Amino acid sequence: MASTVPAPDPKASQFDVSAAVLPGIHTHVEANGYRSGRFETLVTVGEIFADGMTIVVTLLFAYGIYRWLAVGQRITYSLGRVTGAACLFALLVIGLLDRAGAYQSGNSLLRVRETERILRASIQASLFAFALSYFTKYLLSRGVLAIAFVAVPLLLVIEKQLIYGLVRMLHSRGYGVRKVIIYGAGMIGQRLFSALVRSPKLGLDPVAFVDDDPKLEDSRIFESSYRRRRYAPVLRGPLSAKLIRKCKASLVIVGISSIDRNKFLEIASEASAAGAAVSFVPYQLDPSMFWVDYADIDGLLVASFKPPSQQIHRAPIKRAFDFTVSLLLLILTAPLFLVLAVIIRISSPGPAIFVQERVGLRGKLFRLYKFRTMYSGAECYDYSPKDVRDPRITRIGRYLRRTSLDEIPQILNVLKGDMSLVGPRPEMPFIVSQYQALHRLRLTVTPGITGLWQLSADRACLIHENIEYDLYYIRNQCFFMDLAILLHTVVFAAKGI
Repeated sequence: MASTVPAPDPKASQFDVSAAVLPGIHTHVEANGYRSGRFETLVTVGEIFADGMTIVVTLLFAYGIYRWLAVGQRITYSLGRVTGAACLFALLVIGLLDRAGAYQSGNSLLRVRETERILRASIQASLFAFALSYFTKYLLSRGVLAIAFVAVPLLLVIEKQLIYGLVRMLHSRGYGVRKVIIYGAGMIGQRLFSALVRSPKLGLDPVAFVDDDPKLEDSRIFESSYRRRRYAPVLRGPLSAKLIRKCKASLVIVGISSIDRNKFLEIASEASAAGAAVSFVPYQLDPSMFWVDYADIDGLLVASFKPPSQQIHRAPIKRAFDFTVSLLLLILTAPLFLVLAVIIRISSPGPAIFVQERVGLRGKLFRLYKFRTMYSGAECYDYSPKDVRDPRITRIGRYLRRTSLDEIPQILNVLKGDMSLVGPRPEMPFIVSQYQALHRLRLTVTPGITGLWQLSADRACLIHENIEYDLYYIRNQCFFMDLAILLHTVVFAAKGI
């Protein structure tokens, strides 16, 4: 029986590319790889400095706004005290961000994890500052901290987006970019290629696939997105140091999970001779391995299987948050709800609300509400039209779909408890009946109005064809991630409008 490569580093993120080299094989990176490491260090230092400046300036502005809005007794602090308190607060936030891994190399799906870390660190630091101010009368007024509580996370998110854009621009000009060869042009290799293309902050440019299958020689593999802008050629194996040098690659990623140990040693040896590092994808994304966590016990990696289940301790918090926010949204959107309902009834015959049976948590059926966007008489249970010019869609329906306003009635589903604000989209029974084991993991959490899939470029494709978005959410779900997804959804909807 062929032995396989070792388990991954337990400290490595599931979506990060981390080096994993077998014992006895020493690899190093040539000059271009060294420049990439130095570039990454400069970016990290710049990011920490920008975070600190953003927080300090925000606190100073918060104090100015507080003084301007203050009614009655005006609390005055010296500039030195305000600046000192702002610096202490900045150090606290930066420390929490670093503890959460915000300054490590890597890039999460759609950058939602980055936003989650910002929200978590900012809110935790603000709560600590509130407590310190209340019990010790130190730092600043709680009014100033209340303004900072809202402003700091929002401005940090904007600042991170600006840094992200700057890094992308520098990468596009060749700064800090490492060329990557993906060994294996199968399903895992193709998923890896798409992941690298969607994570430009990493600075890893997949230039080619290498595969021993003669049928794939001279073919091209495109990213798994409806845009399909990027592609890489498939080169005939075996992988050699000469081929690595020809591609000017400083990193080889093995995209075959069950590769033989001797074959991996051969690849690592060739990469080492060419001055390239080696990484590998440890396992295929299947229902069992998806829930495996690794622990390092005195140098021994121990795998623990955690079955998929909605976290019991966070369910009441999530439900309370969903109920409170959805109730407020229902009150705020009530006038818009009535106006849209009248327009839909006037514009075309039929009810304003479209009701359809969907599958929810643990396979439970429920009635989902949406504003009707298609003419009456259209097939009720069919795949959603991909083209907004579909003749079945009404004129007002095109606008509602483009702006996602057709989803407003689902606030009622959230109030009833059938849905959550954030979660995988619920699908129709005839689609769920065709689910494989991997897809059925979507039924382990409460479905939601919005989620990662709606924020992606792949939203034009069918939901069940982009399972990685839902799996990422299911594995990493937490209160702050829900907040991050909601924030991204608001920005996304604003751009759509």
